Amino acid sequence: MRNKYMLGILFFLFATKLLVAQESVATPEQIEKFYKTKTCVVLNDYAFISYNTKIKEAVEKYWTITEYEYISMTEFKTRCKDDNYSFLIATKVNFDDDPMVGYSYLSLALGDKSGLLTKMPDLCSFPLSYYDVDYEKYDYKLGAIVLFMQNHVKITRDNPKLNKTTILQFYNKNLESMSGKTLYVIKDELASDVDTEAEIKKSYSGKVKIVEAEEIEEAIKNQDKNVVFLHKVGPPEDSERKARCYKLILGASDGLLYYSDYHKITDKNVDAILKSDFKKMK
Repeated sequence: MRNKYMLGILFFLFATKLLVAQESVATPEQIEKFYKTKTCVVLNDYAFISYNTKIKEAVEKYWTITEYEYISMTEFKTRCKDDNYSFLIATKVNFDDDPMVGYSYLSLALGDKSGLLTKMPDLCSFPLSYYDVDYEKYDYKLGAIVLFMQNHVKITRDNPKLNKTTILQFYNKNLESMSGKTLYVIKDELASDVDTEAEIKKSYSGKVKIVEAEEIEEAIKNQDKNVVFLHKVGPPEDSERKARCYKLILGASDGLLYYSDYHKITDKNVDAILKSDFKKMK
């Protein structure tokens, strides 16, 4: 089943500078306001969609930063004007330079009297997939993604001088602490010249293991401190609309962001993590 059916009615954010999740930096006032809210986890209106199950599992296991409750999309339309609430909601993002391509994001936002998601203060937005990619491509990683989003708010609260320019530098420092951890990657998310462990090790000095999605899911469930994993966002195989390929490395135990980059998909730079990425992480 495709995301466009799974997520139901989504909302559109049109942005030019929202490149990856960690570029969302709220103001200190907005962050303090968030801590006083109740977070509404917006569920899909389709009763039998597994997204609802997976997001519930993630929130119930990891969300400790605020009180929370689950609401429907109909309830969201009413509550979104109330700034006593914050919202964890699946959104659709389009970019000005490729407006025909949509991406599914998980967003954490404050209520706003306008009732417009485009005006709701954004505390964190994380890319899940292209809009029409099967949800199974990412829903097993929602636990780590929710952890990242929660920790992102804490980091920006503890470091009020961080902004959209310096936040990337802040996260890039985490690469140094990736030493000793095993990087889990899925074979079909690797470029052809780095699609074996032996080839990867020519460019990357760390530990790496090519795994199945189930092994990543298990590492997240077990909060394995020795595992980090690749979260790649790319188009479905049959898509003719190819724009960005996001590549993020997250900690299985804590959602810590170690690496983040994206490239425009071309014949040379395919929809995969590239040799150049491994060289950057070396």
